[in-house]
Amino acid sequence: MPELTFTYGTMAAGKSTLALQLCWQLRQGRSDVALWTFGDRSDAGMVTSRIGIEASAEAVAPGTDLAPHIERLRRDGINILVIDEAQFASVEQIDALAQIVDDLAIDVHAFGLSADFLLNLFPGSARLFAISDWAHELPLTSTCWCGQKGRCNARVVDGVVAREGNQFFTGDVNEGVVHYQVLCRTHYRSGQLRAEA
Repeated sequence: MPELTFTYGTMAAGKSTLALQLCWQLRQGRSDVALWTFGDRSDAGMVTSRIGIEASAEAVAPGTDLAPHIERLRRDGINILVIDEAQFASVEQIDALAQIVDDLAIDVHAFGLSADFLLNLFPGSARLFAISDWAHELPLTSTCWCGQKGRCNARVVDGVVAREGNQFFTGDVNEGVVHYQVLCRTHYRSGQLRAEA
């Protein structure tokens, strides 16, 4: 039976790496596997991992009609779809993915974040939690600077944990005055980014 699955974790937990590994493994000996991204950090139709692996992917703009992309899946005889950055998909796009599982018998493996920098669920992730056949947190988790499990994707602006701003902000996490840092809940709440000197 085809399924819609959601694998989630914090930033730097290995979501893109696992999506790339799954796609590579599935493509060994078969040609019916497609790779999509809803917004890779490269911003160029690629799925990239911080450990240095990457693959070409079909870039799907968040909020757009999936009909042309789905038609391409049908035309190309795709039976398995791997998706990175699924948190950026709209609720309607997630519903369309569920429909291709149910109506076209295509397995869909979605990977992404669950919550944003304010600890609110992304709409796409919330929908995946609601309608996926199963959702699974990555066993590899990032850790806070203190050594505790990192649960919070903090957006850091000019050295301060941001408490407001646009939910959607893509690009690499180490450029400019804005970056992201995984923190434990305690240090996310306090805004402490490193041990006191």
